[in-house]
Amino acid sequence: MLLVREELRRSATPGAHALSIGVFDGVHEGHRMLVERLSREAQARGLGTGIITFHPHPVTVVRPDIPFSYLESLEQRVELLRALGVGFVSVLQFTSELQQVSAYDFVRILVEETQMRLLVVGEDFHLGRGREGDVERLSGFGRELGFEVIALRLLESADERVSSTRVRNALAQGEMALVALLLGRPFSLRGPVLRGDGRGRTIGFPTLNVGVSADRALPPNGVYVTRAEIGETRYQAVTNIGTQPTFDGSDRRLETHLLDFEGDLYGQVARVELLHRLREERKFSGVDELVAQIRRDVQAAREWFA
Repeated sequence: MLLVREELRRSATPGAHALSIGVFDGVHEGHRMLVERLSREAQARGLGTGIITFHPHPVTVVRPDIPFSYLESLEQRVELLRALGVGFVSVLQFTSELQQVSAYDFVRILVEETQMRLLVVGEDFHLGRGREGDVERLSGFGRELGFEVIALRLLESADERVSSTRVRNALAQGEMALVALLLGRPFSLRGPVLRGDGRGRTIGFPTLNVGVSADRALPPNGVYVTRAEIGETRYQAVTNIGTQPTFDGSDRRLETHLLDFEGDLYGQVARVELLHRLREERKFSGVDELVAQIRRDVQAAREWFA
């Protein structure tokens, strides 16, 4: 637990704190509600605020046989949490050793290293070895160690719980409007603009080949209405996620065509918001059929923005 203590000492702000603990993958509307309540309760008690999160996701350690993908990169997750106004975010490396730490020992370390006086979590929260630390047990530990526990009822949308799993399921169906509703913002992907094969330019529709980490959750292959942000500038765009089957491609790529833009953006970082799914990916008979469809896609995107 030495690394845990060192990270908490490095990141925590001075003084006593109200904390929340979790992976916070996606930083969705349920997470935002929890952090807002954390801030209110902390202010009422004169406490600082902090978030304890984990990386990699515990499921990748507990069940390494289960494929897992993230709704947000770790960097984006921390940025989103900080943007909610918390005093600090501690990222603890989740390891097989941490998996075996008891709930009592873990919260005792939080009390010792961050002066935790309040813990705000969801009503179904569990912590520690074998998920032993439910809200009732944590409340008992709090009475001994000197902290309160507030358990929040989970946020619901359309009579269903707002959760990272629900966001991931909606994303897998390409339901971008529902994903945006659950997240409280459009789903986005961020990465460097890489040099591709240049084929888009030769057919009159140059694209940005945006590098996306292999562990990111993606919607189904297809064509999407998107908005791209590069530096301080935002562009309306059309994005294809897929393997370029017309050209017998195999690598899954994210390629974005900026509307009404010409120029070289290689090496810059692009953030692409996926707003609406236009169609599935198809294999066309040749370049002419493909170009005709791209023209229709661009027109459809313009109409969507209008």
